[in-house]
Amino acid sequence: MSTLATEAAEAPEACRRALVANRDAIAALVERLTSQPPRLIATCARGSSDHAATYGAYLLASTLGRPVASVGPSMVSIYGRTPTGLTDALVLVVSQSGKSPDVIQLATAARAAGALVVGVVNDVTSPLAAACELVIPLHAGPETSVAATKSFLLAATTLLQLAAAWSRDPALTAAVTAAPDALAAAAALDWRPALSRLAGATSLYVVGRGVGLGPTQELALKLKEAARLHAEAFSTAEILHGPIALVGPGFPILALGQDDATGPGTRDTIAKLVEIGADVSSTLAIPGTHALPVTDAPPVLAPLCAVQSFYLALPALAAARGLDADAPPHLRKITQTR
Repeated sequence: MSTLATEAAEAPEACRRALVANRDAIAALVERLTSQPPRLIATCARGSSDHAATYGAYLLASTLGRPVASVGPSMVSIYGRTPTGLTDALVLVVSQSGKSPDVIQLATAARAAGALVVGVVNDVTSPLAAACELVIPLHAGPETSVAATKSFLLAATTLLQLAAAWSRDPALTAAVTAAPDALAAAAALDWRPALSRLAGATSLYVVGRGVGLGPTQELALKLKEAARLHAEAFSTAEILHGPIALVGPGFPILALGQDDATGPGTRDTIAKLVEIGADVSSTLAIPGTHALPVTDAPPVLAPLCAVQSFYLALPALAAARGLDADAPPHLRKITQTR
């Protein structure tokens, strides 16, 4: 088994450990956020961590009714701007390695500007962890695969745990409890036959919406990294504002959906894509699509379960394309951007 798949398979048990280990830290953070509500909420991350942050942003926005903004670290590292208006803000900084200089600079500057900077970090000894006021560890354990897997899933479920505790939403609380078993069930599903349809593809779209958007971005990134397949991620709303012009007979699309408030619109868009001839593989049962195997999970977990299943099938797709998923070109495990 590839290193990528081996580490991805560790995610369910790592999630089980992390949810227990972080319970007190998240409860203390929520108590602070409740007694001193932040004036604004922002996230900062790169790569897979940013996709997890997008998932968390939709959770917080949809349950708390609070807008969540993504802040580009280049504001500080490249443009040299000192952040303003961050007094009493919450800045969530997400990272596996905690070693990217630009993210560290943003965290340092945001904290100096008066924000509560919380690091959601796997390496608690990293410079980023030291720059944050509070740290919530991912507890993912060592991750050596160049393409991150379990750290994405652990970051997402950590943010789910935070959103559930902060919002006190019963459905989210139940989803937190269900997460480890749901991921384990997803890991037992075989997406290799479905992904084999992409062996000869040159490009595709990955679509989703709401809490599914970050996971669609993650799938698109991994298709580039591990299978060297050009993939673009779009919201099922955004695809109608231009990208659909490239879709025609046989154009491959992976569609992630969940039966929440986004479900009807997502189904309508996927049906339209099928109507114009796209070759759609979907986690939602929609006439004309190829079924992607899914497990019975709360809607908020459905996109994460899809990512779990996808990770384990990805090395086979790479091999079918004559590639090694563990050896993506031009990449290193730790990417240090400035």
